[in-house]
Amino acid sequence: MKTLKVLAILLSYPDANVHKNVDGLVEVLKQESLLSRKTLKELLSFIEDYKNKDFLELQERFVATFDRSRAHCLNLFEHIHGESRDRGQAMVDLIDMYAKKNLFINKKELPDYLPLFLEYLSLCDAQEAATSLGDTIDIIALIGGQLKKNKSPYQVIFSALEELSNIKANQFKVAEAIENSPKEPETLDELDELWQEQEAFSGESSECSTCETSATLTQHGDIL
Repeated sequence: MKTLKVLAILLSYPDANVHKNVDGLVEVLKQESLLSRKTLKELLSFIEDYKNKDFLELQERFVATFDRSRAHCLNLFEHIHGESRDRGQAMVDLIDMYAKKNLFINKKELPDYLPLFLEYLSLCDAQEAATSLGDTIDIIALIGGQLKKNKSPYQVIFSALEELSNIKANQFKVAEAIENSPKEPETLDELDELWQEQEAFSGESSECSTCETSATLTQHGDIL
């Protein structure tokens, strides 16, 4: 399911090679034709904007969206386990899953980083990918809902992921988590304070580090 690889790339820290060759991603989405007409149209608009934006501006937008907002953190277990012991075992389990598909990550990468997880799913058959995506769908819907609430263009990627899952998100649970989430920080002090709050579903909080873990994503696959 190469569409998942495309979404992984678009959700990663902007890469110069991707920025120059983004039209190739469009072709993959059109060829696989897995998304609804509405979502595909919105996603193509996102890609067109990505293509035409200044590269440094793209990078700044990514950092502002995902590294300065705990609600948008791309590390999946941040929204569930935080720093609890369960998170460590869950990380180990993910690394083992990736290894079975010959996807090996370096020590600087966190296995629960969503784009990396999507890359893994792109190596699975369609049914397995849709099922595994469904296992995380509430978290994905939560992040997407927060992005939509904050009028971020990245929200369309999460709408696409919800469509590709064979399990629907618990909308009541997600809506409740969004409603009870603290307001977005406006200063660095407020950001530090926000990281001390409990995450959406359970556990203890920890700092999100999406930029650091995204650096090698586009080297794993061969779409570009």
